[in-house]
Amino acid sequence: MTDPRTVTESARAKLNLALHVRHRRPDGYHELETLFAFVEHGDSVRVTRAEADSFTLTGPFAAVLAGEGDNLVTRAALRFREAFGGGAHAIALDKHLPVASGIGGGSADAAATLRALAALHGVDLADPKLFEIADALGSDVPACLLGRTAEGRGRGEQLDPLEGLAGTPTLLINPGVGVSTAAVFKAWDGVDRGPIGTGELLAVARAGRNDLEPPARAIAPTIDAVLAALAVQPGVLLARMSGSGATCFALFDSDAARDAAAAALQRPEWWLAATRLC
Repeated sequence: MTDPRTVTESARAKLNLALHVRHRRPDGYHELETLFAFVEHGDSVRVTRAEADSFTLTGPFAAVLAGEGDNLVTRAALRFREAFGGGAHAIALDKHLPVASGIGGGSADAAATLRALAALHGVDLADPKLFEIADALGSDVPACLLGRTAEGRGRGEQLDPLEGLAGTPTLLINPGVGVSTAAVFKAWDGVDRGPIGTGELLAVARAGRNDLEPPARAIAPTIDAVLAALAVQPGVLLARMSGSGATCFALFDSDAARDAAAAALQRPEWWLAATRLC
């Protein structure tokens, strides 16, 4: 079998069904307990063997990243080459997820880049060096590399895969604002409100919370309107902010309920994605 010259990987949006901040660690990070889940909607990364490195951007959110030069995708490719070799690559990112939005867009893009490079060069996805690279790139990148529902601890890099909720209709809404993760964590009140529970995934998620929601709402009050609008939609199973914001999500009991909510909540300034958990 010949080696592929091009591999395309999906970079699916990440959700935090619950996110409990337990305490600030001596290293400056925060000790977390979170329920990671992923949806079908996301970005796309195409990696091709090439004579020289290149990086191109397309998609509705390409302009936000244009001119950055250095980003998580190019850093992921550099770290992969340092660990595994593989030569130069042309990388194309099709950007459909809003930036700085709490759904792991950059982390998902980095993880998709690592998966594509692994496929191109015959590296086992279970290779510990891949997860070491992911961990060094950012706290959400290991979860995005795993790409499935999991409980995360530590900074989020200690992962325990979970079953449940695949196929659940989901609506994502971003109010059109970016929120600084560092600013949200800095504004956290420091109160440990307890661990994530155990049991059936939806019940555990509903009994949980996002401890970053209050500081994010204080920084970006438009989040209030999104959460309030989602919470009263018929068929909602859970409505919550993801990560450090500002994207919020709702899980629904049917596609019809999700689609009706999407139609009712259209706003010129809001980004919406009707999708499913995967």
